Amino acid sequence: MGEGCVVKKGLFETLRHDDITYQSIAKAFNLPLVLHDEAFVRMKKLSRPHKAQPNFDWDTPSPALTAKLRMIQLPWDEAKPEDGQLAFVAEDLWVPVSIVNGNVHILPGVPRLFEKMIDGLKPLLLPRLADPDGKGVYRILISTPLPESAVAPYLTELAAKVEPKGIKVGSYPRWGKSHNTVTLVGKDREYMDSLVDEVARNVEGYQVKMEGEDDKEGEEDPDS
Repeated sequence: MGEGCVVKKGLFETLRHDDITYQSIAKAFNLPLVLHDEAFVRMKKLSRPHKAQPNFDWDTPSPALTAKLRMIQLPWDEAKPEDGQLAFVAEDLWVPVSIVNGNVHILPGVPRLFEKMIDGLKPLLLPRLADPDGKGVYRILISTPLPESAVAPYLTELAAKVEPKGIKVGSYPRWGKSHNTVTLVGKDREYMDSLVDEVARNVEGYQVKMEGEDDKEGEEDPDS
């Protein structure tokens, strides 16, 4: 795995029964799930009782309590220090960022929480990145009217060809839009520029500066 990976969990606040993110990550790294005491203390202090659970009590076993505790049963490696496995990134949030293997960061899927916690993680993550500002990364966008399935064989060959140069090939369907986007991302600007004509020809498209700049009203989605 590379410098880092961010995983979005299910919707924390809905106590989803089918959110198995922690269980899945724990299984992948052969780790147990452990109830984190400090997270539990913060949860009791900072979370508000739901209006649909007026009789909820932290000290009384109940399905609601069990569901809440699932949210702080984290993948845990007893052989590693605690500060490398968990981070609280905001004083007004009980939700922890679970960190597995030093580079897998598990965050809640609720958009407002995810965004706030990503911002809180920046001081921890940015020093570890080789190019934190992205200034050394060059990105080329190619707009294509073809569906993703039509360009996939060529892009697979292209990805294998440019991988030794450290260049990544991406393909992004744009649902409801007339064109999809093919991307080249890397640092070898001269070599990447030399690929533009070839890629455009093979996907029957052309280079654009911004995704969607060639959209036209009334055109059909190529993947529909």
